[in-house]
Amino acid sequence: MPDFTPPAKNAASIFADMRGHHVAVRTPNLAEAKAFYVDKLDFRVIAEWSYADEQLAYLAPAADDHFYVEVLGGGDPEPREARPYTDLGDSLKYRGYHHFCFNVGSVNETVEKLRGRGVTIVTEPFVLPAISRKLAFFADPFGNLVELAEVLP
Repeated sequence: MPDFTPPAKNAASIFADMRGHHVAVRTPNLAEAKAFYVDKLDFRVIAEWSYADEQLAYLAPAADDHFYVEVLGGGDPEPREARPYTDLGDSLKYRGYHHFCFNVGSVNETVEKLRGRGVTIVTEPFVLPAISRKLAFFADPFGNLVELAEVLP
């Protein structure tokens, strides 16, 4: 498989201090979204707050304090674009947000654990040689896609 080596870091950039912090997903119901991420994925609730007619929360993976999923719930999220989250190929036809990704030790094992908890698996594990990764996709109850990635030797 090809080596996936990123180019050198640009410490001289005026944006060199940028780091990933969170991704936000819009849902109609914070409680339902929290239940999914906490009960199915073992996420932890880091903070909760209100903004206008919405309720928001930062959720973090079980053992990661460096990346959060911010859930925006409540209000009346419009427009309601119907994305086909049951087929990865069809989902790629839509512009804008598509998915976020978590690295895992074993995609196969993680998919089986998710399946055991009733999580919708959208794409079974497959290898993408161009980036030396094994990947799979699942969906939350609102159709937001999440990718799993395993770095291959």
